[in-house]
Amino acid sequence: MKSTGAISPVFHWICGRFSIDLTRPHVMGIVNVTPDSFSDGGQHGSTAAALVHCEALLKAGADMLDIGGESSRPGAPPLPLAQELARVLPVVREAVKLNVPVSVDTYKADVMRAVLDAGADIINDIWALRQAGALKVLASHPNCGICLMHMHGEPQTMQLAPLNEIPGQSVADQVLFFLKQRTHTLLAESIDKARISWDVGIGFGKTVAQNFELLAEQQQLAQAGYPLWAAWSRKSSLGVVTGLPVDQRIVPSVAAALLAVDRGARIVRVHDVAQTVEALKIWQAMTNHTVIANELNRNRS
Repeated sequence: MKSTGAISPVFHWICGRFSIDLTRPHVMGIVNVTPDSFSDGGQHGSTAAALVHCEALLKAGADMLDIGGESSRPGAPPLPLAQELARVLPVVREAVKLNVPVSVDTYKADVMRAVLDAGADIINDIWALRQAGALKVLASHPNCGICLMHMHGEPQTMQLAPLNEIPGQSVADQVLFFLKQRTHTLLAESIDKARISWDVGIGFGKTVAQNFELLAEQQQLAQAGYPLWAAWSRKSSLGVVTGLPVDQRIVPSVAAALLAVDRGARIVRVHDVAQTVEALKIWQAMTNHTVIANELNRNRS
């Protein structure tokens, strides 16, 4: 099969203190400051443990960090504002000193405001800024990066009533329509297009078949003009296909990340950074084979 890795436009994504050249895919390390996340809940629950994990992810090759204080796994209950702030704000205040882009996974306007004021660079919102006050906060911070994610329903019920398929429309068509609508709303608020990125929302109100259909048709979204995130890491769909428990899904997670990158994703949000970084070196060698061949010829001469 011929690689499709060249289908994405070249992006310079504005996010807070950084303008990121996404000519190559970037790896985002996940930092869950939670007791109940589906994969690593409780492992990095204290500020000190979370910061040790941040440093380990960067040492393993992560380009950026994504910090979250509230689990969005299917069926997860909402977290009170005060608890989320207590979990993420101390971590963000220290993580911004590591000189890499820092993302915060939240949908609450008050959390967005607090972490942006503390120096966070990116807001990663599963609700795509549909919650009260969120859009106003992002419009008032003129440089922060934004990730709009597609979610059908809400975490408490999304897998009980997944996305309905519409005759004549693919799942990718529906996700693309939603993300374009949300993007138009942001543009109408004078939010710079160069700040906006997209996530198709693997596992958020979609069946296993729909998740893999989105992966197969991802080029359609990658060509729309916004940097695309891929967040397959350790997801339950990988477990359904392979039969592996969540703590044994490194290989399927890396495979899904590579397939997503080959279909235009520019940011892969992962737990297993070192393995993903090594695998991406092989993908980059393949896509840059002409450069490598020229270098080898020069060395022989």
